Amino acid sequence: MAVDLVLRRAPEAAHTVAVLAFDGMAPFELGVVVEVFGLPRPELGGLPWYALKVCAEEPARDLRAVGGFTLRAEHGLDALAAADTVIVPGVPHAGGAVSPALVDALRVAHARGARLVSICSGAFALAAAGVLTGRRATTHWRYAELLAARYPEVDVDPDVLYVDEGDVLTSAGSAAGIDLCLHLVRADHGAQVANTVARRFVVPPHRDGGQAQFIEAAVGPLRAEDDGVAHSMAWALERLAQPLTVPELARVARMSQRSYLRHFARRNGTSPMRWVTAQRIAASLPLLEGGVAPIDEVACAVGFDSAATFRHHFTRTMRTTPTAYRRAFGRAA
Repeated sequence: MAVDLVLRRAPEAAHTVAVLAFDGMAPFELGVVVEVFGLPRPELGGLPWYALKVCAEEPARDLRAVGGFTLRAEHGLDALAAADTVIVPGVPHAGGAVSPALVDALRVAHARGARLVSICSGAFALAAAGVLTGRRATTHWRYAELLAARYPEVDVDPDVLYVDEGDVLTSAGSAAGIDLCLHLVRADHGAQVANTVARRFVVPPHRDGGQAQFIEAAVGPLRAEDDGVAHSMAWALERLAQPLTVPELARVARMSQRSYLRHFARRNGTSPMRWVTAQRIAASLPLLEGGVAPIDEVACAVGFDSAATFRHHFTRTMRTTPTAYRRAFGRAA
């Protein structure tokens, strides 16, 4: 999946993240933000982590969450407006009126230089605040047409998992919030730290493909063939530096090539070789960040047949060159 990557330097101190809580919210998106930015990270060896604040318009009020329970935020919109990163995990009604108090807080935060982030229908709040005007953005595929109609000045892309416009970032449905939060960690602290967080989250640090694969597509039951595909993926991850082909992967999965291609696409929403390419690029990130090896050596180490091929796929996926990525995220930076 190609995503827009805007290069940033890692922060030197704890970074304040504020997330909005509201009455009637779905708890999953809030939980994702708390999991990524609010949990202690002893596995990172004392790296300054984020300071998370859960904010609401009325912090003393019990807020009802989907599922039949309530929660209470400790902070108000003043703390949200003063944060370094502001995350809106949704709005009560997609396409409906957005609270003027929230709009004002988002505008104040944006004017201060804060990073504004939305998950799922939260893009409607950013659009109402005017920070998406003239920019590319995304939301859950169910709401994409509504967002485009309600805010025609926004360039709505319904096919991607997330969009990074630098100081404003938007993501698709609930699970895409995980992808975007990990992307924020990667932009702030580098690929190795993001991979560590993803490992604790028990999710891949980077997913290939966009949300188009999920539109009006039923999720089928797991079958025996999926075990073979999963086995071939694990096998490939241990051999990324070696030449990998579809016939070889199909043999490891104990399937015919035709059957393997069909089951792989059904399970992962992409082709085997596109997936392999994405994994090789992901494997190259810590090498670019942590060493000074020439680009052609990095390319060879992760399985590309030439530096030119590596640069082509890296640039198409990361929207920057390997050299520029190293310059921004390498240890010297």
